[in-house]
Amino acid sequence: MTRVWKWNRPVTVREVLEDLQQERSIAYTTVMTVLDNLHQKGWVRREAEGRAYRYEAVSTRAAYSAALMNEAWTQSDNPAAALVAFFGMMSPEQREALRDAVRMVQGPEETPAPQNPTPENPAAEKPAVENAAVENPVGENPAAAEGETGR
Repeated sequence: MTRVWKWNRPVTVREVLEDLQQERSIAYTTVMTVLDNLHQKGWVRREAEGRAYRYEAVSTRAAYSAALMNEAWTQSDNPAAALVAFFGMMSPEQREALRDAVRMVQGPEETPAPQNPTPENPAAEKPAVENAAVENPVGENPAAAEGETGR
């Protein structure tokens, strides 16, 4: 899939084979079988071209990654805790990318205005993601502390 996503166009088994052979020895039939399996599973569509097929990704790599994250999150018995733990593992750059993504999804009219701290709400100036990371410092995995591996 990495090759199909990278090229972002319909590809043949031969093209994928030649690219993979730059890194390792691999048989044509292996590549053909993998692409056929991806087609059977609905990951790629194919169109006949002469005696061969051209394969094209059904969705983007970003959509696939989002689906994986959504699946992991929805399978948690405590989705909020899972998100807090996930945010706590993020680098500052990743948290900023998350903030940017939330702003894109919400749009400018839904983005809350920054609040000034008050005696009743001293943490008002910190975004909720950062507040969650304070309770669970970066790099600390609460599941690991409870003896769970998360796998």
